[in-house]
Amino acid sequence: MRMRLCWIALIAAALAACSSQPAGQRAAAVNTAASCSRLDNDQELVVNVSQELVQDGRLHAALANLESLPENLPAVRLHKARILRVLGDRRAEGMYRSLLDTCLVAAGHHGLGQIAAADGRYQEAFEQLRTAAHLTPADGLVRNDLGLVLMHLGRLSEARFELITAVELNDANPQPLENLLTLLIYQDRWQEAGELVKKKGLPPEHFQLAEERARKLRLPALPQDEAGRSDASRKGVIQYRLQAVETMP
Repeated sequence: MRMRLCWIALIAAALAACSSQPAGQRAAAVNTAASCSRLDNDQELVVNVSQELVQDGRLHAALANLESLPENLPAVRLHKARILRVLGDRRAEGMYRSLLDTCLVAAGHHGLGQIAAADGRYQEAFEQLRTAAHLTPADGLVRNDLGLVLMHLGRLSEARFELITAVELNDANPQPLENLLTLLIYQDRWQEAGELVKKKGLPPEHFQLAEERARKLRLPALPQDEAGRSDASRKGVIQYRLQAVETMP
């Protein structure tokens, strides 16, 4: 059941190059988003059917359903981009970029970041995610992905902050919680990890899975006080699951 809730596995954390926007530009984007025109009833029905197909794992069918909608609508391009990204289709990047001057600018940065993360361009991913987080600071999915990117960059304290924020923003989504638990175990913060499991009522198998993932992590070399464990000099890459096709707000 968990796997049907958009747990389509993708490697790595988040998202492509772009520095954070100045406050004036962020405000303009928010104002534009507030006036974004909604889909009509028939169009919403098509989108809802497409989302159901996504949850059933029928991504090509979901994309085919969206082909009947006009592509000049930003919401339609966003749904298509999310499906194409999961399918590994490079057309997704162009669609995400087409959203940067629309009411869905934050979603555009988020998607570009996820693509960059899958390519291993973590610094670019960080810049994109940071921009998305500035535009939509209460989006738990963005904060989760930002936390994962920070882990790739070895900035574990900042990663922990973002993951805690993601957990508190979206308590129903198990991803940020499991990512946070994995990070705490990796840092040998066993007491905090145990308290988290108890507070959230997680079954023992969740803790065991997080412990297994923590053993497999290979982070960039870090000072002992930042990494929180003696073997932090190991190098490599981490594989993480990102939210595959998010539900439209």
